[in-house]
Amino acid sequence: MYHIVCPSRYRRTVLSATVDAKLKEICFEIQKRYEITFLEIGSDDDHVHFLVQSVPMYIPKQLVQIIKSLTAREIFKACPEVKKYLWGGKFWSEGYFLSTVGAHGNEQMIKNYVQQQGNIESNGQLKLF
Repeated sequence: MYHIVCPSRYRRTVLSATVDAKLKEICFEIQKRYEITFLEIGSDDDHVHFLVQSVPMYIPKQLVQIIKSLTAREIFKACPEVKKYLWGGKFWSEGYFLSTVGAHGNEQMIKNYVQQQGNIESNGQLKLF
């Protein structure tokens, strides 16, 4: 089980309600074709948190490659207006954060954190721990 965070290219605020809904739809299609289960998907304006469970045959890098490449391609198809904010044909930044769930908290803690994306506390920062 992995906690993956993928920022949008140039940290642009492109994850509108429409793009977020399409992203979740795409992820559920990915589940059908690959042995990847999206337990939670939480987005903020410029990044997305995924709580993902997969089989051991996929190394973490492959998981991220599958998720980023398929979601980017399909979002550009479904939401062409995003292209005017993200030149160069790339939706995601090159980097990402990936952690196993047991390394920094249990499944429920991370699940709650991912669900709360977009809901900012009084000091402007979500707390994981």
